[in-house]
Amino acid sequence: MVEITDSLACLYTGRVESRGDDYVVTVPASEIEHGSVSVGETYRIAVLDRSDGEPSAAADDGAASSVPDADADASGPPSDGGDRPTSRGAAGAVQPDPPVSEGEVREVTIETLGDKGDGIAKIERGYVVIVPDAEPGEEPTVEITSVRENVSFANVVEE
Repeated sequence: MVEITDSLACLYTGRVESRGDDYVVTVPASEIEHGSVSVGETYRIAVLDRSDGEPSAAADDGAASSVPDADADASGPPSDGGDRPTSRGAAGAVQPDPPVSEGEVREVTIETLGDKGDGIAKIERGYVVIVPDAEPGEEPTVEITSVRENVSFANVVEE
């Protein structure tokens, strides 16, 4: 299981692309719009293998000097293994749809606490579900109340 640090700013699925002599991971425009990251800032990133959720590599501190331009073109097939529908994001990149929908009831395992004390659970493809008033180790049944591209919010309906 991957440990999530309290300093996690955002979590999304992306593709490593070759651009000349550089390799770039495109940041979805929604992360900029939500204020999770800012253009021109430097961030520490981790790269996780999509097949099993275990770490495959991590960039060292300061490896990226800035957030890539959100309007950059990404091409190629979806990287979700074909197990979920996909849609085109604001930058035209193929993005897997969230693995949950509003109103859906799920059982989750709270893995850690976020900066504001909310429980954080991960489900398919590392997708994050934020659950207020939940503690690490709990396995509540939750109802998804809000779904975004990279994170959803849920309320406990049964512990």
